[in-house]
Amino acid sequence: MITQRYRDMLKERSVIRQLSEWSTARGAEIGYDNVFDFSLGNPSVPCPPHFTAVCQRLLQNPDTVALHGYSPSATLPQVRAAVAASLQKRFGLPYTAQHIFMTCGAAGALAHALRCVGTPGQEVLTVAPFFPEYGPYAEGAGLTLKVVPPCTADFQIDFAALEALLTENTAAVLINSPNNPSGAVYSEQTLRRLAALLAAAGERHGHHIFLISDEPYREITYSGPVPYPARYYADTITCYSFSKSLSIPGERIGYLAANPACEAAGDIVAICTQISRGTGHNCPASLLQLAVAECLEDTSDLGVYAANMALLYDELKGLGFNVVRPGGTFYIFPQALEPDSIAFCEKAKKYDLALVPGDSFGCPGWFRMAYCIPTEKLRRSFPALERFVRGEYGIARV
Repeated sequence: MITQRYRDMLKERSVIRQLSEWSTARGAEIGYDNVFDFSLGNPSVPCPPHFTAVCQRLLQNPDTVALHGYSPSATLPQVRAAVAASLQKRFGLPYTAQHIFMTCGAAGALAHALRCVGTPGQEVLTVAPFFPEYGPYAEGAGLTLKVVPPCTADFQIDFAALEALLTENTAAVLINSPNNPSGAVYSEQTLRRLAALLAAAGERHGHHIFLISDEPYREITYSGPVPYPARYYADTITCYSFSKSLSIPGERIGYLAANPACEAAGDIVAICTQISRGTGHNCPASLLQLAVAECLEDTSDLGVYAANMALLYDELKGLGFNVVRPGGTFYIFPQALEPDSIAFCEKAKKYDLALVPGDSFGCPGWFRMAYCIPTEKLRRSFPALERFVRGEYGIARV
């Protein structure tokens, strides 16, 4: 008999993916250039030429047996060493290869991290707004996801609400900075306060509470380097993806990095190999592990996202939206013009605008726009946005 759990999940399909599919179907009717699709966070700039060149050179290796052979269960040691050296250079923590585990993107890293630090029946806390897939990731690990309500003034952390949810049953706190969907970057002050709170709670409850830091947007920042959470809290596991920094989301390559100072730091990679046995992970592609190891200092030309953010932020403010200026990512998260953001986004479709309601991000009444689209198309969306707010809400440009 087919498992009912996954039948039930079919009723709760990703709203983001559904809107992306609607945009594609609408584009088939009127031309995709005429659909303003802000749904899916799919990078819109090419990958670095160096990455392409590295892949081409690797594929020309005459020893195809060695190139395409199985990697060790702990993933390729030379790649892990290269990642560790890069992190040590950038953030000053003494990572070595034994602290790095290569994964199928940040999603694979999160799946391993949650299973590594949580026992089925425990809770993991996250802060709204949050990436909706955290729910299935936690459930798949046998954990319950509890959500800290959003602090919509600046999308930092409501520490009183977080502290109220921390109990002896808390295994970990899962954060995302720069944040999808708000674009907020957690400040050094926020991270120091979070570290102190978790350390005190761990001591009070008699066990380590881990911080799982989801960082696929680390390189897309508009106000200097993003503070690195593991520098402020020892029991941190960092989950990273090259999808956004190198514009290679379809290649599904990332890593898990255990802070060398965390509990059982020397065992975490070995534990991850056993988690892989139970989940069928069995290592990301060897070719991609080798390729990213040579591109750790590279990024795509990410400047287009900064330009798009500034243009869209000014346009939204000019149309009267309440919106916090993003500090990173390629998302912006305005407040809808009515309390029901699902209804708001449904109305937007009449103007060929695909906007994502904030409900599934744990923040009803707000909506997300992914501005990883060509700047020319972003500019052409502005008249549609203006027609939308004027036609549905009677609002003229400020």
